[in-house]
Amino acid sequence: MPDPVNILLVDDQPAKLLSYEVILQELGENLLVAQSAREALEHLLRTDVAVILVDVCMPEQDGFELVELIRAHPRFEKTPVIFVSAVMMTEPDRLRGYAAGAVDYVSVPIVPEVLRAKVRVFVELYRKTRELERLNADLERRVQERTAELETSYQQLQTLNEELENRIELRTREREEAMAQLFEAQKLDTIGQLTGGVAHDFNNLLMAALGSLSLLRKRIPPEEKNLRLLDNAVQAAERGAALTQRLLAFARRQELKPQAVDLVQLLGSIEGLLQRAVGPTIRLENRLPGELPPALVDANQLELAILNLAVNARDAIQQEGVISIDAEETIPGDHDLPPGLSAGRYLRVRVADTGSGMDEETLARAAEPFFTTKGLGKGTGLGLSMVHGLAAQSGGILQLHSTPGEGTTAELWLPVAKDDVSEQAGEQSAWSASTEAEAAASLRILVVDDDVLVCMGTVDMLEDLGHRVTEANSGQAALEIVNSGQSFDLVITDHAMPGMSGADLARSLLSANPGQPIILASGYAELPDGASVGALSRLVKPFTQEQLGQAISMAISRDATTSGHAPLQRNGTM
Repeated sequence: MPDPVNILLVDDQPAKLLSYEVILQELGENLLVAQSAREALEHLLRTDVAVILVDVCMPEQDGFELVELIRAHPRFEKTPVIFVSAVMMTEPDRLRGYAAGAVDYVSVPIVPEVLRAKVRVFVELYRKTRELERLNADLERRVQERTAELETSYQQLQTLNEELENRIELRTREREEAMAQLFEAQKLDTIGQLTGGVAHDFNNLLMAALGSLSLLRKRIPPEEKNLRLLDNAVQAAERGAALTQRLLAFARRQELKPQAVDLVQLLGSIEGLLQRAVGPTIRLENRLPGELPPALVDANQLELAILNLAVNARDAIQQEGVISIDAEETIPGDHDLPPGLSAGRYLRVRVADTGSGMDEETLARAAEPFFTTKGLGKGTGLGLSMVHGLAAQSGGILQLHSTPGEGTTAELWLPVAKDDVSEQAGEQSAWSASTEAEAAASLRILVVDDDVLVCMGTVDMLEDLGHRVTEANSGQAALEIVNSGQSFDLVITDHAMPGMSGADLARSLLSANPGQPIILASGYAELPDGASVGALSRLVKPFTQEQLGQAISMAISRDATTSGHAPLQRNGTM
């Protein structure tokens, strides 16, 4: 039912007013009565009225005069007025009433049905008029909102067009250099896809080289020249592995282990390393507050990121200068939220230097992969790219601010962790309690890898640790070995293999034997989702014999913990 509207009845005779009320009460509307022009005007000024019934003959002021007075007010110019009269019904009288502003006449004696029908028409017209006004206002509001949105979009489009024109002009001036760096300057997703495959193959090569070198070191005479040559080869392979990790970091595909990290404690632990890295002529200032909420980030990668920023700052300072590190918690609002961040709590870590600074052109390209202002052989151009990738993969951003001659400030935004630091530390302590005796015990291990060199290197390292090893060069071959009735204390499988991936192999093995310990090894961190795969022990290529032994210890310990049984006794027999 619609809300009732107001109907004003004006007549100097109470009996007639009562008759009008009796006739019109069936309409279910609010009936307002007035016995004089003054009362009628008081009602009109207080309330909205849908229709007015006015008696023509009234002693103080007749109906014509009252209607002319009502129509003189702008608010009541369109309020319908119906004259009720038993006299003055000639054509001149009617014309005078219409001229005054009436819309209809009802003669006396009144026919109830006629009066109700006439009033109902104007009541419905009033309702529809109000609804139309509401719709028009709503439409106007929506048009204004849409217009504002279009204006905003237009302004944004103008800004983007201006930026695009500037970039086109810049690229035109640097056409030759841009062509030489076209592959390196591809967008992040394209580089990430290419990097994944390269990292996997490159890490396999490094895996085979590092594994063989570590075993060779145990077997050759410990002569100084022999050891020096081996050390050179190992260092070159390790530098290749570090370069691969930086590529993965930029592509946001490195394997991260985010945890709640106490930034104050972390910086304190590496402050000596940072001071040695920047040299004695540069003063390193730790301006961190005494206490900060923990950041959710991979602690090792954060240490490397801060070291990279400090080294970049060192290179920007010609001789003497200052590098300062500070941090604060911030909760940016919607209006000051930096691009690329979602609403939430963040730690803003700042590494500032008093170096030479950068101009706008250099600043705009500073985080691009392979872009460097250092001399040949003095930088790969991946330092800031790695920090940028770490920040993005951790749910934060990297911002650079610089002015020529005034230094540079790098701001690393990291999300605040919800977990307590002590809980994380307790969990890691529990893992470190895995005994080396478990790894040292002789185990029956199945090694699965499609790369023959990697497989041979892994087998050699395991046998050198005293384990008994069976090898398979595909996931299908591994399943055939297991289905033949052989059982293994541990399965170590590569992930990226043709036909059946290591993750698929792990699922098949776990479906038949949920307690089977499995280590998933990969030179590329992007693995499929899933509870069964996510719970597996992980080993990142290239790995050393020591890391392999630790991974074995953790996998066996994890198996014992999750199964609720004591670790198996390994005595070298099946």
